[in-house]
Amino acid sequence: MSTALAAAKMASRQANTSDKTEVKPAVFQFDSLLFWSWIALLLLGVVMVASASISYAAATEGDPAFYIKKHLVFLFMGGITSALLIRLPLAFWYQVAPFVLLVAYFLLVIVLIPGVGIERNGARRWLGAGGATIQVAELAKAALIIFLSAYLVRQGDTLRASWYGVSKPFGLLVLFMALLLLQPDFGSVVVMAGITVVLVFLAGMHFLKFISVALLGLGALSYFVLSSEYRMERITSYLDPWADQFDSGYQLTQSLIAFGRGEWFGVGLGNSLQKLLYLPEAHTDFVFAVLAEELGLLGSLVTIALLSVLIGRMFQLGVRAVNAGLAFGGFIAIGTATMFALQSLINIGVACGLFPTKGLTLPFISAGGSSLLVCMAMTAICLRVSQEIQTKAQRPTASKALKRAEKKTVNKSGAALGFSIFAKSSGKKSRNKNLREVGA
Repeated sequence: MSTALAAAKMASRQANTSDKTEVKPAVFQFDSLLFWSWIALLLLGVVMVASASISYAAATEGDPAFYIKKHLVFLFMGGITSALLIRLPLAFWYQVAPFVLLVAYFLLVIVLIPGVGIERNGARRWLGAGGATIQVAELAKAALIIFLSAYLVRQGDTLRASWYGVSKPFGLLVLFMALLLLQPDFGSVVVMAGITVVLVFLAGMHFLKFISVALLGLGALSYFVLSSEYRMERITSYLDPWADQFDSGYQLTQSLIAFGRGEWFGVGLGNSLQKLLYLPEAHTDFVFAVLAEELGLLGSLVTIALLSVLIGRMFQLGVRAVNAGLAFGGFIAIGTATMFALQSLINIGVACGLFPTKGLTLPFISAGGSSLLVCMAMTAICLRVSQEIQTKAQRPTASKALKRAEKKTVNKSGAALGFSIFAKSSGKKSRNKNLREVGA
């Protein structure tokens, strides 16, 4: 009898040990397709910044490698930051989301103060820090995604039930828009508005309310465009850049010339003529035009394919996270994918002449330290989301408040948080299993 009792105790201990081993998170288990497409874009960015910036750096800084050196420094910093963020549990961001939002608002306010914010080309968008500059709008985009994701988990019921719940996220957006338009930075306004609309709609906002808010937002954006002389000038030059190709249409016409020279396979890496001080901002806002000239249509399509894989994988990751009970991580992944999609669409569209000129970088490829750091940081957080899905790391790391809120969000919103694609991604049986496992 005593022997049987001892054997039972030993088996119980072994079972407990195996259970603990099962839920222990593995640090390097994350989405490989997302990871390698990210690395490919970073490497492509290094090549294109080095090629596109040589002439401008030599003329303005006296060092042809000035901007690629700067880019590599930010890339190194972004790599260290990403390695740290991959190890941070999502529960940390859920808890500090209000603080992150307040910091973003604070930076957007102080950048407007003369003598504190740095003004370039008539816009006051940067803060100086140790010889480097930080574009605070990039940090604000990340803060909006993190806070809005946490809010939609905490207050999803209120959002779906009343106009009061809808007014909160859009009220935050209006405040962001007001501060950004004072810089001015209309491009970031469009991106942040798109992020908010997508996340709120997917969280279950009633369709009629969504249409009402969307129409109101389009009306407001139209007013800001029509009421600004320099924005209207950009619209008219975009419609017919060749009418004033040496003044308001100069940048776009030079970009179109670069596309024309590239033809099918390009003129060869490093052989662009437009980057020889003909095309302004060749290494930042118009780096895709130089890429199209040097690598041709084939290189352009490969670049678009890499961006599409990265963005599509993030959207898919968001769906998987929601179905796994990680609504907060799912919203972060979808918000980040929306930010990358809008910035890529606008940047490439501007370079091709499809949209009026806007100062938005191409994620991971354009030169720009703030944009590179934020894009890398948000991708690292998305990799953390994939890790927590695959290893069930939310069991030992998620706080009790986060587990309760996410379980309630998934239960109340069914399978979709208001969007049918979530419902189709898993059957009822597997969905019930996920709901039982959430936050356990």
